[in-house]
Amino acid sequence: MERIFRMPFAKVYPMYIQKAERKGRTKAEVDEVIEWLTGFDDATLERHVADGTTFEDFFADAQLNPNADLITGVVCGVRVEQIEDPLMQKIRYLDKLVDELAKGKAMEKILREPAAAAATKR
Repeated sequence: MERIFRMPFAKVYPMYIQKAERKGRTKAEVDEVIEWLTGFDDATLERHVADGTTFEDFFADAQLNPNADLITGVVCGVRVEQIEDPLMQKIRYLDKLVDELAKGKAMEKILREPAAAAATKR
């Protein structure tokens, strides 16, 4: 895990974009889900990419969305809601959001908007 924590976010960011674009989604949508999760604006996200910020520092600077705990499901064979290490859980939250985007899920569901979350619980 230590290796992942020290990996520059900028190394993985283009892969997130490529994954989404292969499925007809856009860089802007990838940025939107990252910014929803982290609380970053466009300038802050771009600064982290340009500076080569590690995942550890990237998430240390983030203000995690209060609805992030609504992110559930499996990434790499592990349920994200059961990951015990807080940093690894945040990284997997991000992976899960990008996966959902690439799978064509509606943005309001990906972003766990209250109306979408309430409709899912019914």
